[in-house]
Amino acid sequence: MQHNSPNERIKSLNLLAHLAPERRRNKPTVSTSAPLTVGQNSGQKSKMVQEPKKIGTCILVDVRSDDTPSEEVYDTPALGSPRAVAPTSTSPLQLQEEIGVGSLVEVATDVDQHYYGVVRWIGIVDDTATAGVELEQNVSGLGDGSKGGTRLFTCAPGRALFVPLPLCRRDARFRDTPPPDRADLHETNDFEQPDCPVVPGVVPPLSSLGELAGKNRGIQGHHNSCYLDATLFAMFTFTSVFDALLYRPPEAEDSPHYSEVQRVLREEVVNPLRRHGYVRADRVMKLRTLLERLSDVPGLTSEEKDPEEFLNGLVAQILRAEPFLKLSSGQEAYCYQLFVEKDEHVSLPTVQQLLEQSFATSGVKLSEVPAAFIIQMPRFGKQYKLYQRVLPSPLLDVTDLIEGLPRQCTVCGSLARWECGECSRGAALEAGALCAACLRLTHAARPNHQATPLTVCEEFENILESCPIPRVYMELFAVLCIETSHYVAFVKAGVGHDAPWCFFDSMADRKGERNGYNIPEIVCIESLGAWLSEEGGRAPAAAPAARQLPAHARRLLADGYMCFYRSPDVAMYR
Repeated sequence: MQHNSPNERIKSLNLLAHLAPERRRNKPTVSTSAPLTVGQNSGQKSKMVQEPKKIGTCILVDVRSDDTPSEEVYDTPALGSPRAVAPTSTSPLQLQEEIGVGSLVEVATDVDQHYYGVVRWIGIVDDTATAGVELEQNVSGLGDGSKGGTRLFTCAPGRALFVPLPLCRRDARFRDTPPPDRADLHETNDFEQPDCPVVPGVVPPLSSLGELAGKNRGIQGHHNSCYLDATLFAMFTFTSVFDALLYRPPEAEDSPHYSEVQRVLREEVVNPLRRHGYVRADRVMKLRTLLERLSDVPGLTSEEKDPEEFLNGLVAQILRAEPFLKLSSGQEAYCYQLFVEKDEHVSLPTVQQLLEQSFATSGVKLSEVPAAFIIQMPRFGKQYKLYQRVLPSPLLDVTDLIEGLPRQCTVCGSLARWECGECSRGAALEAGALCAACLRLTHAARPNHQATPLTVCEEFENILESCPIPRVYMELFAVLCIETSHYVAFVKAGVGHDAPWCFFDSMADRKGERNGYNIPEIVCIESLGAWLSEEGGRAPAAAPAARQLPAHARRLLADGYMCFYRSPDVAMYR
């Protein structure tokens, strides 16, 4: 490792991370201001630092490591000298409290060029409070987060910008008021966005669409966040099936940062979404930054990701939620990936058909009825799809997928005692459920079929012999779709067969070009319920070309990536 020159000192500005006075002389030359990750010592005492000296306009400090090649990315004016923000009464220490690691900031230069990015590191360089910013766009001449041979943070080459901290200010695109230097211009309203206050306490999910539809509604997308925006909107806007994630008390095995991640998710994302119908991008970036630091999923703040990667980082690793699915094989999971062989005779399969085929192939069952069932479609990557179109089943019959659940004989309707996998091959799983009498009749001509006994609870055995066998259904409430690496969501606005559906896109429109911001939008789709019905499903099957379908129906059927099902009755006890 290369050592810093004697006249260059870099130390953390994070007060909580400072060592006790007697340990300061043994402190490493470089320490980041990011929160401690799991397993690190969080018992260090904080020590106040001296107020940084005032910095005038100056040339940007050297930001490229010695081994980073120069690369021209696009035609752009040369970096100018950063110019200070409008004078305010804010002290540098107050500024440090307002702008921290994970903040969305902008840096203005003396050539009227604005640079936008995320603060990745804050520290002292040559007695100057300095911010390391990962820019949204590559700029020729910038590095990858190293300075003087020491790595302070990691980003793509050409995006690491180090500037004095007082020269950074909150990104005007995500502020409640226009930038100070535009207050007297006619385009002031171009940078105004809805307010997004923190909402503490308990806020129930919305029960109807109401006035939620429109522009600047939902979760604002920013910097490849669509995978997260669509997933959060589907999970929390109109349903409480995942609300245990918001309120579970911390346990001894949890991360030291569990409460903070949970608070940001609840009070800065979910509650504002439910109460005000809008979440600004900087609130979501705070959650993304925490997840990137604390989980083993890299790139959550800047790269394209898939919903299952986000769920793994948030739900499995940080929040340590109980897995939604428990299989008879002893395995547990949060999502279920469909693995099936393509049937060339089927042009428009339903999720019900594919799910039963997948379970029959794997030979496993669910150990219990799940409160939430997240099913990934049979597609691999963003391009390859096993079927060009898949019809989401509005009601998912899971009766034959649950181990130990009473089942009905497919022949006579009485209580089934046996199950034959060969009888159900190529048909619905219920075709393999047989009572003892029907088993003898059907297998008389099928000597190669092997049936296995079904387990029936003795307490209900006599009752079920004389009563109709109940079926267990789960309700579809959201579908995530992807097209050309962009995720959107179709979400049911309420509970019940007649509840309307809406379409959500966190980046539906944009204000400005390179330095603009995205505008999220929610659209009411009144006809979606009809398209999902059995009668409506016949129309796309008969349509010779996808372009003949309505735009939203075409997108729902052709771009489906993940279906969300719920069992409200089971969720009450979880």
